[in-house]
Amino acid sequence: MKTTILAAGLLSCICAVTAGAAEKPEKVSAQTNLDLYATASEAWEMLQKDSSAILVDVRDPVEIKFTGFASPTAIHVPWMIANPRGWSDKKGSWAMVKNPQFETQLSDRLSRAGVTKDTPIIMMCRSGSSRSAPAVNVLAAQGYRNVWTVVDGFEGSTLQEGRSKGVRAVNGWRNSGLPWSYKVDPAVAWHPSN
Repeated sequence: MKTTILAAGLLSCICAVTAGAAEKPEKVSAQTNLDLYATASEAWEMLQKDSSAILVDVRDPVEIKFTGFASPTAIHVPWMIANPRGWSDKKGSWAMVKNPQFETQLSDRLSRAGVTKDTPIIMMCRSGSSRSAPAVNVLAAQGYRNVWTVVDGFEGSTLQEGRSKGVRAVNGWRNSGLPWSYKVDPAVAWHPSN
């Protein structure tokens, strides 16, 4: 009896650990050329275990202003930026446009930080799909070999049921109890000129 209970408990632990590991996303837009994926919690563990690992936020500054910023972020360069002159009737909001200087700005910031082609670089956007994954591919094309995407992003997944359906409150950096703040380090914050 004790052996059965112990075995069941061990199996539960193994299943929980396996379920928590980041797997390749199903959506094609979230897949990267390097196939390196981490949840926000796994990214935090990587940052704690490897002092050379670096966290890069690729969200628009407006998002960060209203949703917060992961405290250990070392570099902030947005993949997409809000265009205040480009209203989208389809989205009922301002259009997002690709930051035309993304590659140059990110390469410059990585160089200034002393990042090598083998340094663990962890890319994070809001939900882990449409911006961090293509940003990983940009770095992969430049020869970086250890670039990860945070699959649940800063805000995480949306609730599927209940009163708050659609709210991003399931996982992600902010909802996993990891360090974050509404304050952004001015030395890290993106400026259009840098």
